[in-house]
Amino acid sequence: MRTLDRYLLVEFAQSVSAALVVLLIVSVGGVFADVLRDIAEGTAPASMLLAQLGLVLLTWLPLILPLALLVGLMLAAGRLYRDAEMHVIHAAGVGPRRLLRPLMYAVAPVLLLVALCSLWLGPWAQRVSREMINEANRNLVVAGLEPGAFTELPGGGGVIYVGAMEGGTQFRRIFLYREDGERLNVVSAPTGRLQVDREGERYVTLDKGFEVEGPLTAATLDYRLMRYASNEVHLPSGDDRYDPASPRMLPTRALLGDDRPGAVAQLHQRLAPPLLTLAFALLALPLARSVPRQARYGRVITGFLAYLLGFNLMRVGAGWIEDGKLPAALGLWWLTLPALLLGAWLYMRDGHVGGPRRARA
Repeated sequence: MRTLDRYLLVEFAQSVSAALVVLLIVSVGGVFADVLRDIAEGTAPASMLLAQLGLVLLTWLPLILPLALLVGLMLAAGRLYRDAEMHVIHAAGVGPRRLLRPLMYAVAPVLLLVALCSLWLGPWAQRVSREMINEANRNLVVAGLEPGAFTELPGGGGVIYVGAMEGGTQFRRIFLYREDGERLNVVSAPTGRLQVDREGERYVTLDKGFEVEGPLTAATLDYRLMRYASNEVHLPSGDDRYDPASPRMLPTRALLGDDRPGAVAQLHQRLAPPLLTLAFALLALPLARSVPRQARYGRVITGFLAYLLGFNLMRVGAGWIEDGKLPAALGLWWLTLPALLLGAWLYMRDGHVGGPRRARA
């Protein structure tokens, strides 16, 4: 039977690898668009495009790999059923219990990689990404700021222009436009410098400039012109600020002894992907079962819907735990354990493992 194991392992591995390549190509496009959006909004520096692309992709792997495994296994098993090879294998006395070994040979590396990315690499990448952006914001007024170009402030609160920049903290020919309620504020100065306090708040100290304040509409003429020797202007940091104590930024080991609802939700959200991956691997063969010459892609849609249901319930359940709608002790076990039991039951029921039934007289 070693020949059969090698043959099935090659079939499973090739199909899973092909599905993974396709999904990675699609996912890289989505990640690239998200990173470009952050750069355009001023929340990430343009010089860190490739680094941020790789780090964000690591956080997506626990979502991409289970789908690639499920689709790849279903395509491989569907081809075996369509070409009647699986029926020949069953006729030779090889049932689901015997097929479990080559199946696990193909599933084990993917399962290990999902656990590694979900429990360690993903949180590490997210933490490093936010630390890089936070450090860059200490050296630049706005991430993505370029001399000679207008740049939108984080949160859409205004526009800043810098004619020249030295060392990331010294500026010349500064123009700053902001909106506050129904009032506008325009500040200009020949020189300025960046200052960051202990809490990470950023201020630009402007020297010997002008400030104009007035209404946004032309209904009134309530304008004021001021000339100053020194002026400190606070710059917004955006809504997504870096918090090292946030459960999303903590390593998995630190979450084990944390009783906060957010920490419990984050812990279970990291434990769920490996367990759901194993459940989907067991579901792949029963879902792909078909008669010879039957189209195999319709079954893949069913597997994709099962994947969407499982991971959407994982996200919704984590939100319920964080909001206190679900007890922390329950966690996401109500999702992962039934999924594993269902996958194991359907797998062992597949292929008529009980043998042929005797007809009654």
